[in-house]
Amino acid sequence: MAPFVQEKSLLLPVVDPPRSGDESLFKGSGMTKRGAYAALSYMLCAVLLVMFNKAALSSYNFPSANVITLSQMICSTSLLYVLRRWKIITFSVGDLWSSTDSGNFVPPKTLLHTLPLSLAYLLYMLAGMESVRGVNVPMYTTLRRTTVVFTMIVEYLLIGQKYTLSIVGSVALIVFGAFVAGARDLSFDTYGYAIVFLSNITTAIYLATISRIGKSSGLNTFGLMWCNGLVCTPILLFWTLVRGDLELTISFPYLYSTGFQVRSPF
Repeated sequence: MAPFVQEKSLLLPVVDPPRSGDESLFKGSGMTKRGAYAALSYMLCAVLLVMFNKAALSSYNFPSANVITLSQMICSTSLLYVLRRWKIITFSVGDLWSSTDSGNFVPPKTLLHTLPLSLAYLLYMLAGMESVRGVNVPMYTTLRRTTVVFTMIVEYLLIGQKYTLSIVGSVALIVFGAFVAGARDLSFDTYGYAIVFLSNITTAIYLATISRIGKSSGLNTFGLMWCNGLVCTPILLFWTLVRGDLELTISFPYLYSTGFQVRSPF
């Protein structure tokens, strides 16, 4: 019994459980120090990811956004595999390592059930990566704030979700403030703006699909990410081969320069 308890203690939780001795950062809020650290880490990773993608696609004119997306998918899926193999995380809600330790960790039936979610995720990733290329980072951040509006519309169309006037007013205020902040943008690009709004639409579809399929799949966040990787990686790999993106990447002159530190010739 002791080894089982020890393994369970190594489990990385998806949700931070409340602790009696943990101090809240804000009175009346359920956020703890641990939750705040997680939020700050997520924010830092998200900002660095956008900055890296923008630098690679715009400053250095890296030829294929699809290859970057594929590389990130391979890395995230590999990391999930290692963490699951080491039993640091689980893929299923309430998983106690008894039934999903073989094969791909997720039953084929569950993988098929999450197929629409994975396809929505693929569109979301492709549109999101391409949208970074056409606009500057401040304007990209501004336009992406409108995602919540698209999400509310898609949820209403798919599941009939309605929101109170106070929530609608709050969202409208956020969007208005975002556009005021980006109103002086002088680098307007029709294609870039259109791709960002397309990214917002695909993000909204993905989030709405999670609410419909994710909860009924029996998988937690890690499990859904694992299914997305298993489905999307082969599709995107085939697509990059057909388009010749891998050949363009291999012939990129500064591919093996550390951090693309050499000045770009473009």
